[in-house]
Amino acid sequence: MTDTTGKTRSGGITDGPSRAPARAMLKAVGFDDNALGKPIIGVANTWIEIGPCNFHLRQLGERIKEGIRAAGGTPMEFNTVSISDGITMGSDGMRASLISREVIADSIELVARGNLFDGIVVLVGCDKTIPGGVMALARLDIPGLVLYGGSIAPGKWEGRDVTIQDVFEAVGAHAAGNLTDAQLKELEDKACPGAGACGGQFTANTMATVCELIGISPMGFNAVPALENQKDEVAHSSGQLIMELVRGAVCPRQIITRKALENGIASVAATGGSTNAVLHLLAIAREAGVELTIDDFDTICNRTPLLADLKPGGRFVATDFYRAGGTRLLAQRLQQVGALHADQPTVTGRAIGEEASTASESVGQEVLRPASDPIKPTGGLIVLKGNLAPEGCVVKVAGYETKKHRGPARVFDSEEAAFAEVERGSLKPGDVVVIRYEGPKGGPGMREMLGVTAAIVGAGLGDSVALLTDGRFSGATRGLMAGHVAPEAAQGGPIAAVRDGDIVVFDLDARELRVELEADEIAARLRSWEPPVPRYTTGVMAKYSRLVTSAAEGAVTSA
Repeated sequence: MTDTTGKTRSGGITDGPSRAPARAMLKAVGFDDNALGKPIIGVANTWIEIGPCNFHLRQLGERIKEGIRAAGGTPMEFNTVSISDGITMGSDGMRASLISREVIADSIELVARGNLFDGIVVLVGCDKTIPGGVMALARLDIPGLVLYGGSIAPGKWEGRDVTIQDVFEAVGAHAAGNLTDAQLKELEDKACPGAGACGGQFTANTMATVCELIGISPMGFNAVPALENQKDEVAHSSGQLIMELVRGAVCPRQIITRKALENGIASVAATGGSTNAVLHLLAIAREAGVELTIDDFDTICNRTPLLADLKPGGRFVATDFYRAGGTRLLAQRLQQVGALHADQPTVTGRAIGEEASTASESVGQEVLRPASDPIKPTGGLIVLKGNLAPEGCVVKVAGYETKKHRGPARVFDSEEAAFAEVERGSLKPGDVVVIRYEGPKGGPGMREMLGVTAAIVGAGLGDSVALLTDGRFSGATRGLMAGHVAPEAAQGGPIAAVRDGDIVVFDLDARELRVELEADEIAARLRSWEPPVPRYTTGVMAKYSRLVTSAAEGAVTSA
């Protein structure tokens, strides 16, 4: 006897005499009448064999499908694209990364709409697959959840834990003559010991944490590391849980509310998470029909203490966070400091405050500080505005103490030009590196600048050189770096008017990024400015450049 409870949509594909051709096609690949009589659940798998972040997702997809079948559903798995930021970083290929977020969301939406799934599980790994998956669920608003493949284990090198961040910074140290060829090669060989996403509180782990705090991922599931045996168990449980959501008609927009998004922002603040979370949460809010602005991040971060001692600014990696108590413990800490909306529902059926009440803390753990003893009284991100960023820009302050920097601009019209100058060793303490025409439209694709920022740190200039860009940063970036400067240079934003030697000021207490020029001078320079020739005139890159909005709005493609 088949269980049709929850089969609210897929009957349009499978039921009745007129659907015989569709059933014939589905039977050709192994679905029988019994399977087609059950609720049909899409399993959106972002598996690729290019890089460790998503490499293990085939196995997890099988466990999810087993859970769906055990709970009375019929899974149908499909793939979408993924771009590895760590592999493409510093190359022209990095332009594809942020663009892939939109393609991921579009492709999941299309397959789900085309096949009339009754529910969907999105299995994610590398950076853009996570927000892309959540954006698709918010658009579709059919029962669904997100499961993250989990973090990579740390590598071991010269007696310490290392991550991909260390390799990027080692490139700068090598260029400065502080690391030998043999040391760089040994670090390269040992930094990434197996499957899983990058190990610090970089973008993937930041967004995986966010998904649990906004309630679209089951509490505690994402934090399980990639190669722990328990990962198979939570994948199977996710398959069972989606059937409960389908039968209860629990949809993403019931979960992704304004308060839930504030919980997500608080988790970024408390863990010193990636600046990319600003782009992604703005985009998710837009898809969910929730009002959210870049200024909300500064407000929430200002009232949320920094509690987690995580890389890149701290000492520990994601596997340490998991063993210390993970996201439940984080939620409990946020509740203790008044930064959690405890009544918000989650896909488990329990409010997030209920989940927080079950937290278990490892004895002697040092990863997550007590609510009474934060690392800093305010969170890891701030938003600056001023005559260089009228729409705003984002600075990560976790692990960085400098509140003000004033220095001469060193202006570069591409990431490659800036990186070459770092390698030549021509930067001086006090300089402000300006990298422009790397924004959403101008890049296009808003490349991450980890190659440059890590090289600056590796060259020993991390505490004395500041950087601003209309591009963005990897979650592994550290130092005084302002990203997402908006409006971007390609749109005639003030960053396009800056010249070598202009004095640029970062004033974190005043929340200001400015160039010491009169408004009339900036306006005069912009009147003689001409937009650059587009890098792409056809294909997906050109299409994205034409449609994308400002970074201050999440760099989403407008309808």
